[in-house]
Amino acid sequence: MRRIALYGLGLLLASVLALTYAATSRAKTVGPLRHTCSVTDRAFIETARTNMTAVELWGQQYIDGEAAASEVGAESGRAAKIVGATAPTDPSLARTRTLLVGMFTEYRRAMELRTKHRDAGASIFRAYGLANFAHDVLEQAEPALARRGCDVAPLL
Repeated sequence: MRRIALYGLGLLLASVLALTYAATSRAKTVGPLRHTCSVTDRAFIETARTNMTAVELWGQQYIDGEAAASEVGAESGRAAKIVGATAPTDPSLARTRTLLVGMFTEYRRAMELRTKHRDAGASIFRAYGLANFAHDVLEQAEPALARRGCDVAPLL
């Protein structure tokens, strides 16, 4: 019963986060969204791809019993810092950066909870929710970014 309540709370928080994010991002947008494909945008795409792959590999090693939860959490924390230090100029990539940092942070929290033998379900749920939001932002921006020379397919 407690687990169901935690999942419900996680879903509610993810919904509030999504609605807040959608409302504030629309308020800032005046006119059509102008995409860019600067050097920093390309660097962000490569950095995000590399860190997503690294955390995915560490996660798989954890599932296979070859890595400890603390190691996966530390790697995810590093990924959040590295991706957070990027500075994409494209509005969609900047939103994606924020969502990915949140995703890595929630995944780190989940692994820290697993280290303490506690339920990590809510943090994992939030991490996947943020990943889905990032996917949606990138999917919508992909055609415009591709026309400018930025391939975001590795992040999808």
